[in-house]
Amino acid sequence: MTAEQIVLLGGLWLGASAWTGVAAELEKSGRHAVSVTLPGQGDGNLSATLADQVTAVLAAVDAGPGRSVVVGHSAAGTLAWMAADARPERVAKVVLIGGFPTGDGQPYADFFEITDGVMPFPGWGPFEGADAADLDESARRAFEAAAIPVPEGVARGVVRLRDERRFEIPVVVVCPEFTPAQAREWIAGGDVPELARAKHVDLVDIDAGHWPMVTRPTELARILAAV
Repeated sequence: MTAEQIVLLGGLWLGASAWTGVAAELEKSGRHAVSVTLPGQGDGNLSATLADQVTAVLAAVDAGPGRSVVVGHSAAGTLAWMAADARPERVAKVVLIGGFPTGDGQPYADFFEITDGVMPFPGWGPFEGADAADLDESARRAFEAAAIPVPEGVARGVVRLRDERRFEIPVVVVCPEFTPAQAREWIAGGDVPELARAKHVDLVDIDAGHWPMVTRPTELARILAAV
């Protein structure tokens, strides 16, 4: 089977519409893109769990006519990796944008305070510097207005990885707010155990902050089409 579709997974607080520009560019280049609405991130389901999100991703992978390239942004890089673990025969490649997969038994994305059962966008304080340097004030306001609080059952869900065939699947790390050299150092230094065990890891630079689908959709689509 050849790779027939590119499955796009948004990170925390992002709905499927975050990929609109990228998906349009991919379609222009003849690639079929599927932007997944993750449960709890766009469907109003505040009781959604990490398992629900994995189920939605696998449904998209299984619906494809062949194998899929699964793209995970930020925390959703772990979702992409979990899909590879669950469907190693149907995932042709994993692309990680600005993030790395969490290991088995670890919480998915327990990064910020939970309030009333959800993890709201914490404001720009944690992202000052390279993460948000390419977002102007209007872009920041638009991001905040669209940000979807992540259900606690997603953020604090426990990652489960079982099939070591995932390490045979090629991985591409797209490096926005950090450099390929930094990523290589983190992997070699043991900070990213899952990728340290992966057999094929390529690193691609993109001159962007943490959300290149917002600020560099054409360039990001070009990279995804090439992989």
